[in-house]
Amino acid sequence: MRPLHFVFSGSRWACWFTRPKPTTNTTCPLKVVFLVLASLCAWYSGYLLAELIPDAPLSSAAYSIHSIGERPVLKVPVPKRQKCDHWTPCPSDTYAYRLLSGGGINKYAKICFEDNLLMGEKLGNVARGINIAIVNCMVACTCSPSYSGDNSGPMIKFIQSAPPKSLLFMATYDDGSTRLNNDAKNAIEELGSKEIKNMKFRSSWVFLAAKGFELPSEIQREKINHSDTKNNRYSGWPAEIQIEGCVPKEPS
Repeated sequence: MRPLHFVFSGSRWACWFTRPKPTTNTTCPLKVVFLVLASLCAWYSGYLLAELIPDAPLSSAAYSIHSIGERPVLKVPVPKRQKCDHWTPCPSDTYAYRLLSGGGINKYAKICFEDNLLMGEKLGNVARGINIAIVNCMVACTCSPSYSGDNSGPMIKFIQSAPPKSLLFMATYDDGSTRLNNDAKNAIEELGSKEIKNMKFRSSWVFLAAKGFELPSEIQREKINHSDTKNNRYSGWPAEIQIEGCVPKEPS
């Protein structure tokens, strides 16, 4: 029963009931009910989680949880290989070419045309001097040995034997100028070379020429790199150089 209190204030009497403070006997059942409800909620949450997670090994589930929030890893596709190792493909109405000079004693010259290796270390047809390959756009390809030493005469005959509508590819390995006589230099100059008479001992040099037709002006045709004791990449040899491009299939 609630206790009754009376208070006299002035000429008035006031009364009210006071609620007794809860005791441990009244709060204990509430705690028990709360613990039972919490246990039921935890059990039901675990049951739902078990139903939602598919059957899988514990390690897989742990990895899936660990990977949540990680950024996806994007794999860059491997670039497709192009003819003669070009970075971009040549148009369908052109031929791909690539010339690489020698560089150092173990870096051989290489001549590639339409993804066919015409001269290179793998073929065993590269030697010291100027290596020349002639491609007859209408027929086939003919490769010459390298020309150095006193072979200026045979080199001139080989160049002159190229049929009309032919492409001539030239690349040096080691030294290609020391014993190259003026007649040979003039024959190469007539094909359009601007550097043949500037070649020095062990200069790296590559050159593309056309016989009987004109090459487009935008095509890279010639490049040279002189030997320099201060700037040589290799001991006694300059760095190798290369040119590449696309030649129209229908000569103009």
